[in-house]
Amino acid sequence: MNTVPIPRVVIAGTNSGVGKTTIVAGLLAAYRASGHGVQSFKVGPDYIDPGFHKIASGRESYNLDSWLVPPNTLPTFFASMAGDADLAIIEGVMGLYDGGREGVSSTAQIAKQLGAPVVLVIDCKAMGESAAAIAMGFRDYDKDVDFKGVILNRLGSDNHERMVREGMEKIGVPVIGAIRRDDRMHSPERHLGLTPVTEIDPTEAINTIREAVEKMVNLDALLEIATNAPTIELPDAIDVKTIEKRVKIGVAYDEAFSFYYPASLAALEEKGAELVYFSPLNDSVIPDVDGLVFGGGFPEMFLFQLSSNESMKESIRQANAQGMPIYAECGGLMYLCESINDFGGSVYKTVGIVPANCVMQQKLQKVGYVTATAKRDTLLGAMNTAIRGHEFHFSTMEPTIDDFPWAFHLEGGRKPQSYDGGYATKNVLASYLHLNFAGSDEGAQHFVDTCAAYKAQK
Repeated sequence: MNTVPIPRVVIAGTNSGVGKTTIVAGLLAAYRASGHGVQSFKVGPDYIDPGFHKIASGRESYNLDSWLVPPNTLPTFFASMAGDADLAIIEGVMGLYDGGREGVSSTAQIAKQLGAPVVLVIDCKAMGESAAAIAMGFRDYDKDVDFKGVILNRLGSDNHERMVREGMEKIGVPVIGAIRRDDRMHSPERHLGLTPVTEIDPTEAINTIREAVEKMVNLDALLEIATNAPTIELPDAIDVKTIEKRVKIGVAYDEAFSFYYPASLAALEEKGAELVYFSPLNDSVIPDVDGLVFGGGFPEMFLFQLSSNESMKESIRQANAQGMPIYAECGGLMYLCESINDFGGSVYKTVGIVPANCVMQQKLQKVGYVTATAKRDTLLGAMNTAIRGHEFHFSTMEPTIDDFPWAFHLEGGRKPQSYDGGYATKNVLASYLHLNFAGSDEGAQHFVDTCAAYKAQK
């Protein structure tokens, strides 16, 4: 372990929707254009925002989550992922102090764990000096947070900016940036948030916000804040390429299935898996592999194409019949069920290896961090194994058999609940649960070992 400086800064918000992702994308693109190697991170269980980060920075973006990854390992995880970057920019989640129950994995908690300074984004639309009162409250709420200043967003005019700046001067809060309203910076949204970059091309919007950031944010001041962050311990890097590849695991990845943590996939590689990507939308059959992973995403937006691809569905059914290990999360679970009812009530036949139907609902059904205790042996471990995960879905799963083999008993969520969920057989585990294999070492090992055992008997 080496103690090294890692320039880093957290871009937080007062709440969701203040423009954090837009501004972070602009910052990443601006620093990249100026010749800096900039590494991005996202606080919390988010799959969509990191896609915008990647396009802007040219690097994979990593999630920081003290629920899905053990808190004591978070600084080491962060340091290893920051690698050789000149600067690390961390986008917060929701408001600065929002997270799971009791502030679990909030932006403030992550910032304190990493010793990272915080700059707050405030949406100043329809307010003047009141923005200063908001900044003062956020600054003073937790003195352990290293609050360094604000970025003012969605300002309407020179006079509007002057009023807000005068308020910030009164309370001694530095203004790091002041960005004007511009609809060209907006990205389309749908029921789970922003539309993923696998479906749209945000390059033009990112270029627009980069130009705005270069003019309206003091990039030198922000870099100085990041550079003055305290040193952090950097572990010896793991060279995944030197690890013997024991199995091949097919990973469904396309417009319908794009919700993956890069660190989670890397954890499977570190256990000896070679990842082979394929598309349930566009390919005719699964690749020649020893296991399958179906991540989350938006299968409900591509139901005609998914249901029409009969050869792909049949190849998955054949793999299941042969005992191939198949792991699925959320959107992957939906696809493996017998059918999906879309928002309009139309029914589309899907793979059918999970004896249940999925029905899209108009309201969010589950959201929040949960603990899942295995009700039986699964691909991730023995019965009674406890796993930390996150749920966020609009659909419900309705079993079509009486003796349904529930995978987990789950507890938690934003509205605390206790319920059974998921489907588990000897070779299939499919649930609404999102987890990060980087924080579930035993689960990653067990899944890869199970794939290796299947390969050996095949």
